[in-house]
Amino acid sequence: MKKLLEFLLFAGLMGAAILAAGCVPSGDEGADEPGYRRATPEEAKELMDTEKDCVILDVRSDEEYAKGHIPKAVLLPHTEVSSRAEEVLPDKDRCILIYCRSGNRSKLAAADLVALGYTNVVEFGGIQSWPYEVEE
Repeated sequence: MKKLLEFLLFAGLMGAAILAAGCVPSGDEGADEPGYRRATPEEAKELMDTEKDCVILDVRSDEEYAKGHIPKAVLLPHTEVSSRAEEVLPDKDRCILIYCRSGNRSKLAAADLVALGYTNVVEFGGIQSWPYEVEE
């Protein structure tokens, strides 16, 4: 029971930190995952356009990134998140918008970032459902 209360307190504090940081999508984007927010591609695009401090993080492979990625996206393959996140993303409170191909790896990477202490992670699925510009 004590562990459940500690978890609930932690989850509440994480939610408050995300809200206070201002990088939270509006609308009903579905259930949030522990420690990070989920957004639709439309909500992520709105954040990209309005929150100039957000990092767009592509967690696919080098080859996938080279074939096409969201403009200004930073590549950090999901297999390297645990070992290189602090090098690539030194500010743990900065808004991080994270995607992959279909949404599976981005969820794993988002959970890894939260476990590393990142406080403002927004996962928005995969580039397959991205209706906006893609560059090579």
